[in-house]
Amino acid sequence: MNLHHMIDLDRLSVEEIMELIGLANSIRSNPWAYRESCRGKIMATLFYEPSTRTKMSFQTAMFRLGGEVVGFDNPGNTSVSKGESLKDTVTVVSGYADLVVIRHPKEGAAAAASLYSRSPVINAGDGGHLHPTQTLTDLVTLYNEKGRLDHLCIGLCGDLIYGRTVHSLIRAMIRFPGNSFVLISTPELALPQYVKDAMDAAGCRWKEVASLEEALPELDVLYMTRIQQERFSSPEQYRRQKGVYILDEKKLARAKADLRVLHPLPRVDEIATEVDEDPRAAYFRQTVYGMYARMALILTILQNRETWAGQEPEPAVYPCRCS
Repeated sequence: MNLHHMIDLDRLSVEEIMELIGLANSIRSNPWAYRESCRGKIMATLFYEPSTRTKMSFQTAMFRLGGEVVGFDNPGNTSVSKGESLKDTVTVVSGYADLVVIRHPKEGAAAAASLYSRSPVINAGDGGHLHPTQTLTDLVTLYNEKGRLDHLCIGLCGDLIYGRTVHSLIRAMIRFPGNSFVLISTPELALPQYVKDAMDAAGCRWKEVASLEEALPELDVLYMTRIQQERFSSPEQYRRQKGVYILDEKKLARAKADLRVLHPLPRVDEIATEVDEDPRAAYFRQTVYGMYARMALILTILQNRETWAGQEPEPAVYPCRCS
């Protein structure tokens, strides 16, 4: 697989996506075989936005591969607060690290960083645009929980306008045959037209509904999302949307026995805690799949780094080493 950066999952073929899923499952089955794969390698995490799960998942993934991590999660404590540009920050940090992971509030920031970086770049989320490693997590989860990535009826509920995980997941799943989509949201949080156009272009069936209860019986997968307070311009706008969709056991009683409920987390109140014990609730298992997905991505990119930008390969000393 000729993978240097991970900016957008669209840049990978379906075969390459399945290869990453296979590697993630291989690591999950035998993690000790990979425990020194990235020994001597350094990953820099540049998080311009707050993050708990994504940041810790990347850090844990690198540590479990035997590598080291440097970086920041509060740009106010760095030279960024002094006015340093993204270009300068990425140029400098990429000289220290073998891999750069960036999360940024501006759409396209990760793609811009890849132009400046001396090392491979992974997009850990750019504004309301894309979140490819969460999508890879979702695909690994779906493949393991449902046994396939095709011919699924997928419901997406909540914040469909700002939810970058929703946009990325749809763009990935339209590439697999037979998938259909049920879009569950208020009119104010409806899916952007360009994503609908992509579904149409792929020949996918989709519909918009307002009721979660009515949508549940036909779904194979329900992808819940929180209403993102940080994306609203005023508290009043947020309050009007918060709490509109809440999944509880009463609603879940209408769903298929083999439904799987996913959520990119964090959760606020859109899934009642009583649902956590239901075997159909896959969102905590999803976080574990995410760690293995990121391990597979890190390993693949660093294995390719020896040919990236004409660099000379280092001698392979450790089993399964990244270079």
